[in-house]
Amino acid sequence: AVCSSDLSSGINAEYGDESGESVLLHMDPSGTYLKYGAKAIGAGSEGAQATLEEQYHKSMTLDEGIKLCLTVLKQVMEEKMSSTNIEVGVCRKNQEDAGKFHLMKKEPIDELIKTL
Repeated sequence: AVCSSDLSSGINAEYGDESGESVLLHMDPSGTYLKYGAKAIGAGSEGAQATLEEQYHKSMTLDEGIKLCLTVLKQVMEEKMSSTNIEVGVCRKNQEDAGKFHLMKKEPIDELIKTL
């Protein structure tokens, strides 16, 4: 799941590599890339990354991962979070559209935000 705001910050949680396992790679400006389970980028990323390292675990469901991403993003955003200023993208395995990335619609995002 990928949650991002229009303020150049984002939270990514891994959910596949060639072995069928999930993988998330982050590349820095020098071209060096590292594998992460969850990664925060942009404004406020240090605090967000610390929270992700504490709370993220590989056994999370996709829904749990999305909620964690939204929770962390909410902590670092200066304005009120809503579906008008964030996006949630999902790439699912084992579905009709396996491997296809799609953005969630605004209504489900707003419903998730209400539960935070």
